[in-house]
Amino acid sequence: MGNLSRTALWTISVVIICFLVVWGINRQRVKKSEPGGINVQEPVLIPANPGGNWPQFHGDQAQSGFVLGELPDELSLQWRFQAGDEVRSSPAIVKGKVYVGSSDKHIYAIDVQTGKNVWSKVLDDMIEASPTVVDNVVYIGTLNGTLYALDSESGKEQWKYSTNDKVTGGVNWFRDTGGGLNILAGSYDSVLYCIDAQKGELLWTYETGNYINGSPAVNEKHSVFGGCDAVIHIISPSDGKKTGEIDTGAYIAGSAAINGDYVYIGNYEGELLKASLTTHEVIWRYTIGNDSFISSPAVTDEAVLIGGGDMNIHCVDNQTGGVRWTYKTLDAVNSSPVIVSDKVLTGSDDGRLYLLSLADGKLLWTYETGQSITSSPAVADGMVVVGCDDGKVYCYK
Repeated sequence: MGNLSRTALWTISVVIICFLVVWGINRQRVKKSEPGGINVQEPVLIPANPGGNWPQFHGDQAQSGFVLGELPDELSLQWRFQAGDEVRSSPAIVKGKVYVGSSDKHIYAIDVQTGKNVWSKVLDDMIEASPTVVDNVVYIGTLNGTLYALDSESGKEQWKYSTNDKVTGGVNWFRDTGGGLNILAGSYDSVLYCIDAQKGELLWTYETGNYINGSPAVNEKHSVFGGCDAVIHIISPSDGKKTGEIDTGAYIAGSAAINGDYVYIGNYEGELLKASLTTHEVIWRYTIGNDSFISSPAVTDEAVLIGGGDMNIHCVDNQTGGVRWTYKTLDAVNSSPVIVSDKVLTGSDDGRLYLLSLADGKLLWTYETGQSITSSPAVADGMVVVGCDDGKVYCYK
């Protein structure tokens, strides 16, 4: 009888302990709202860009610079990778590797978790362009004007193609009606090139009136880009035929972004433009005066973000073109901003990486590197990676 009582008591004790553990776990998952004391489940935090990939400049073919997910109000440095010279190239992140070019003529593949070099390859000149990773191949251009296709796992060269002047913008891509991959790249020889991604053979060219600095944006119907001829060029990716053009009145140094039926781009006389891809009309112009826009815009349905030569980060209303807020840094902002749900990330020539609230431009966090950041941040699976003129690649989490 005594043994039975002890057994029963032990069983009851275990049940009580299990109940308390489960109750404690559930208590951690809920919080009390005010007023009324109603228990509400805590939201599950989804890391920024949970898909884990940022395969090209500004994240996607439209170059929107926008991803979903959560970033905390403060980031922590995870690692620094030392290259041999300035890192003005904007990184790509694909399948756990960071790909980035440097003025030391190398392209690097870096483990995103550890910051260790996976492979590196020396190319024929300095690299300012952003890499693009599609179908396990890295595409990147150099200041010698050469376009390279490299195996993403090993860095082995698959082919290279020579333009007639330097390539500073990233490669973009589209698939033809047969599913074949084609890549697009602009050059300082004033030509946009379309190349068969598998063979490295030229398919068509589109000639403009001056240098092409940035990367072309792509959607289902259009490829859109600007250049030093001051024109926004709208062409058909399938055959390279012009479908429209818009004169902006000043050199265009940055890249275009597409949102719906509209293109967004800044120019050298300090104008940010929104224009229709169907009517080719300018919807609005946002002007900052004599300072230039070298930065490329990031776009949501509500807001457009861009860095200015006036040392400000500008948030503009997408519908009206009116200013929502500006944030003053200590030098020109030539880095291209990235929007992560309700936050904004960008670098500045003052050597700082900034994290701001999208709603009101409030400073949440900043990190000082000591030298200019013209590279644009890449964001994947909660990791933020950016290059710096000090020759380092920085990763934050």
